[in-house]
Amino acid sequence: MATTNKRRAGWAAIALTVVAGFEGLRQAAYLDPVGIPTICFGETKGVRLGQRATLEQCDAMLAASLQLANHAVDDCIRAPLPDYRRAALVSFTYNVGQASLCGSTLARKLNAGDVAGGCDELLRWTYAKGIRLPGLVKRRAVERNMCLGAT
Repeated sequence: MATTNKRRAGWAAIALTVVAGFEGLRQAAYLDPVGIPTICFGETKGVRLGQRATLEQCDAMLAASLQLANHAVDDCIRAPLPDYRRAALVSFTYNVGQASLCGSTLARKLNAGDVAGGCDELLRWTYAKGIRLPGLVKRRAVERNMCLGAT
């Protein structure tokens, strides 16, 4: 049991750092680069402009969303996932959602045992509403390196 909790803590700490770092914290709702109302660490579900959140609320939203993203990774990926690869996929899923992960070539390649090919697929996910975003380019490069086991 202690080993399972340590492993869970490993990927979770990594994912938390990556997601929080790329999303940033904004306690007042704002429009993201493609016009989606967003708050806290990139939360979009049910967000309205003018909404505010406390740091505690933002932390709780992030923790809950990371757990959902992790469950999505478990649902979609059957291949072995060392901590850094899991953290990369949790970060990716947090950003794009479970349906995008499960239906992706990334998932198909990882599940077929093509780790390098699957991780390389992350680099294709740099667009939002048809706009290539520099922040996504940087994020996907970090996620890819983590996915490959580089830190």
